Amino acid sequence: MKRLDFPGDFLWGTATASYQVEGAAYEGGRGESIWDIFSRKPGAVYAGENGNVACDQYHRYPEDIALMAELGFKSYRFSIAWPRIIPKGRGEVNPEGIAYYRRLCEELRKNGIHVCATIYHWDLPQPLEDEGGWTNRSVVDAFEEYVKVCYRELGDLVDMWITINEPFCVAYLGYYWGVHAPGHRDINKALAAAHHVNMAHGVAVKEYRKTGLKAPIGIVFNPHTPRPATVSEADKNAADLSRAFSTEIFMFPCLGKGYPESVLNKYQDVLPIKDGDLETIAQPIDFIGVNFYNETAEAADAKSPHGFTSRPSWQDTTVMNWPITPGGLERQLLWIAKISKGVFGRAEIPIYVTENGCACDDVVAANGRVHDKERISYLQQHLAACADAIKKGVPLKGYFVWSLMDNFEWAYGYTKRFGIIHINFATMKRTPKDSAYFLRDVIAGFGDN
Repeated sequence: MKRLDFPGDFLWGTATASYQVEGAAYEGGRGESIWDIFSRKPGAVYAGENGNVACDQYHRYPEDIALMAELGFKSYRFSIAWPRIIPKGRGEVNPEGIAYYRRLCEELRKNGIHVCATIYHWDLPQPLEDEGGWTNRSVVDAFEEYVKVCYRELGDLVDMWITINEPFCVAYLGYYWGVHAPGHRDINKALAAAHHVNMAHGVAVKEYRKTGLKAPIGIVFNPHTPRPATVSEADKNAADLSRAFSTEIFMFPCLGKGYPESVLNKYQDVLPIKDGDLETIAQPIDFIGVNFYNETAEAADAKSPHGFTSRPSWQDTTVMNWPITPGGLERQLLWIAKISKGVFGRAEIPIYVTENGCACDDVVAANGRVHDKERISYLQQHLAACADAIKKGVPLKGYFVWSLMDNFEWAYGYTKRFGIIHINFATMKRTPKDSAYFLRDVIAGFGDN
């Protein structure tokens, strides 16, 4: 096996999201989010499941943090639930919500674990969605109000801030394809949401710089950087178009490059851009977060509304039916390092893999263990890609496995297990899988055994 060599200061972390793990949906003064409402929509979520209890981390966080420490993780990336901080999206702040996150952060620090807080991971307060959600420009003002509270109340305990997780999913899965909350299917709404999410990120960074806090702040993308299906110019152009529509529309404005020309050529009249917006979005950030699961092959398709379509892949797939493409991660990291070089007057911007992992059909064996060999193989291959990228000059500074534990996998309910810790959802028993011990050894410098 190839040795997994990483720098001594490489940040090893694990990640979750509030609605997927916290539970306590109607405790502690929390308001309703779009996922609480979407989960009640018939057919929206597998078997009508929801995050009301999830992994019950709201009550069990000390146990989860003890497991992280035992496994050697140095950082925990969690998300703050907006409805738990400001239940109606604007106005009255909920002291119980703030107290919960302070307890969580303090417990992490007590265990020597770096606190990485994501401000928005998809659980928009429902009252804001009732006003149009991310399609309504006023949501940016509400977000500004929310982030100010987060900085003021939690800033002394947070070591790393992430403004927004995966703008692509917020805009497209929620407002274009309708498979995530709030479930709309309208390209115009999706593009309006895309611009307003970009604006919210910029406003969040702008407000952060006023606080005097010193922890780094950045944003997390799930970049779609496909390869062309063939060497034809048509397919090369198709891959470029796909990347522009899926990735550059979010990443480029945040890096001060504006919207890609191919997107403006088609959608300039739809994107609700006002004077000064691009300057607001392009606030200097301290790092770029990358969530990677797979790479696709794209081909030209005149019948597609966007001019491209994904072609079948030959690789083995996970239980999500996603091809396993570790080479795609290395290609993506090299591309991001290239396009971010020199941005904001900096020689390079640090990059973190903020999510990477796979869903497997995990079962607890008779001996009480979970032997998830497929996940270990997946992680080995992707960590090797990370190590190779570093050797090629990519400023990759850390890796967060997705996920700490099996959880509510959005529209799939509890049917897909991404965790390195198995959760028995009937008893809430936590069982570290073999992959957890594999990562423990990698972190300790023995990933080649």
